[in-house]
Amino acid sequence: MDTPNIQARPAPARAPIGFDEKLASHGLELRAATIETLQVNVGKLCNQACKHCHVDASPKRTEIMSRETAEQVVSVLQRFRIPTLDITGGAPELNPSFRWLVSEARALGTHVIVRHNLTVMFESGQEDLPEFFRTHQVEVISSLPYFLEQQTDAQRGNGVFTKSIEALRRLNEVGYGAEGSGLILNLVYNPVGAFLPPAQAAIESDFKRELHNRYNLSFNHLYTITNMPIQRYLEYLRRSGNEERYMRKLVEAFNPNAVAGVMCRSLVSVDWTGKLYDCDFNQMLELGVAGDLPQTLMQFDPGTLATRQIMTGAHCFGCTAGAGSSCGGVVV
Repeated sequence: MDTPNIQARPAPARAPIGFDEKLASHGLELRAATIETLQVNVGKLCNQACKHCHVDASPKRTEIMSRETAEQVVSVLQRFRIPTLDITGGAPELNPSFRWLVSEARALGTHVIVRHNLTVMFESGQEDLPEFFRTHQVEVISSLPYFLEQQTDAQRGNGVFTKSIEALRRLNEVGYGAEGSGLILNLVYNPVGAFLPPAQAAIESDFKRELHNRYNLSFNHLYTITNMPIQRYLEYLRRSGNEERYMRKLVEAFNPNAVAGVMCRSLVSVDWTGKLYDCDFNQMLELGVAGDLPQTLMQFDPGTLATRQIMTGAHCFGCTAGAGSSCGGVVV
């Protein structure tokens, strides 16, 4: 394996109050309740370098999960019958073990989600991804910043919108997003700027109408996800002088009712080396699970992980602002 392309990480975001302090003021604590999902980052290599990317993924990254670690993922799924495997990256399809991992997980009866960026479909050797996804009944979740070219390309790069529309068309052609097909295609919306996302139901309605009217495209659901103040997005906030205002906005929008539904309460996150985290955002900050817990896939123990105390930081205000935010959209 190549030596990882180590990136300098910005100092953590600063908030006017600590997240744990905010929880305590409402008589709350943040603990896991179950393990429904194993969310696995199979590497930071990506064919894109999006401005909002909290992973800091790009074509220059060399962190790639090995087959040995992928086999450990399958072993955990088999031994503990975790219902869902959520595969992310980078562009997860660029990992040489990606298709093997999907096939092995599906053979176990595990529901598989793939965080698919749409444009990777046009990379060499990836042209048959729609058919591969269909064969294995994969749930596809794809980011699309907007239903217009200018806003999408501003966030994800020139030409991304045109490729994304064509990729969605190819997914529709094999049955994804069609009512009754059982082939689930969900989209993700992140705001382009230093503000919170709009109401999920309203913008989903807008996306469905515009994508159908303009391009005759369909999908199942749209998830709104708050941009987390980490990695590239935090760098953007600092460059634009928006960090303090954005963090204050997140803190002021804190919703105690969102705490029960945040994703870290029902999943364990795994990095490309097999190390364990409470969520994907903590993973990108290298904030592992508490030190007295199993630290790697080799030590995986659902008995202790399923009720663990969650490690927190200022970025956690992003998951509890307004209607809340998770990898499955709003939580309230």
